[in-house]
Amino acid sequence: MADQQHYFSATPSAEHTPRVVDVELPGVSLRLATDAGMFSPRQLDPGTKVLLTEAPSPPVDGDLLDLGCGYGPIALTMARRCPDRRVFGVDVNRRAVELAAANASANGLSNVVFSLVGEMPETQRFAAIYSNPPIRVGKPALHEMLLTWLPRLRPGGVAYLVVQRNLGADSLASWLGEQGHEVERISSHRGYRVLAVESAD
Repeated sequence: MADQQHYFSATPSAEHTPRVVDVELPGVSLRLATDAGMFSPRQLDPGTKVLLTEAPSPPVDGDLLDLGCGYGPIALTMARRCPDRRVFGVDVNRRAVELAAANASANGLSNVVFSLVGEMPETQRFAAIYSNPPIRVGKPALHEMLLTWLPRLRPGGVAYLVVQRNLGADSLASWLGEQGHEVERISSHRGYRVLAVESAD
């Protein structure tokens, strides 16, 4: 866990420890560089793998967003699966964003753009959001993040979130419902829930 202590920091203080993670999913094979100071640098996070295995294709036309992209496994997988769409990845962690951009280039993916959270225009809208959100950042920060980004879904768009059951997946689903969102649990696998969240009216 030491590598992950500051993965939601803007400038992680962990010393660089370069590694490589292989992402092998149906129809997708990626080799991604990782480093200390970002989320799950040693392997593809199990929750991320559940999300990328269980979440459906985007429901409407338009751009896609990986919210909390880290070194890029979700965004790059979606870019490979949806070559005719633009995919955006955002994170607060500058080290992760820079590495994600390098991973896009190394894997020949030109339809994906990575940026820091504050660099994304507020007018940008998305057909779907895919995210393994940073639950450990705490409820206030997590709720603020979701309240900021879920309204950026296009009409008919859906956010797909993966959350560990024992880290509050069901309570998060209830809270999202209280905010006016339609929430459906579309998968429960290996202790993880995949939630489909529609934009509130």
